[in-house]
Amino acid sequence: MMVGRTTTGYIREAFDDYMRRAGRYMPVETSVIPDVKASRKTTPEQQKIAEGQEILSRLKPDDRVILLDERGKQPTSRELASSIENGANAGLRNMVFIIGGPYGFSPDVYTRANSLLSLSRMTFPHELIRLFFAEQLYRAMTIQRGEPYHHD
Repeated sequence: MMVGRTTTGYIREAFDDYMRRAGRYMPVETSVIPDVKASRKTTPEQQKIAEGQEILSRLKPDDRVILLDERGKQPTSRELASSIENGANAGLRNMVFIIGGPYGFSPDVYTRANSLLSLSRMTFPHELIRLFFAEQLYRAMTIQRGEPYHHD
């Protein structure tokens, strides 16, 4: 799940390609939360709350929610693959990875989250994080299958 559309064509194409690839290994679904229409009077906190309400409305009680957040754990690609595999083996029906809006997540979304995942301590545009995460998801699938895509 992600807040806002991916508008840059080549990033959207690459994202879609990696999601298609990952989808060959397990069901994957992308859900886009529309951008909150902010005005000059809308504060970042109000925007986070509005986005958070929409995020929470789409979650099911048994979803495992992982927020992509700069304060999260920074696993290796193999550790991410193992985490996804362990979740599947434990019978988790849905692992929901969420990429927030430009100001991050509301307190309620943090409360609902099961864990935080960071792809880097650096700051990147949200569109690039989407692409990086899609590639890592595909990479995790190939690691689980012992395919030669990932090199240590």
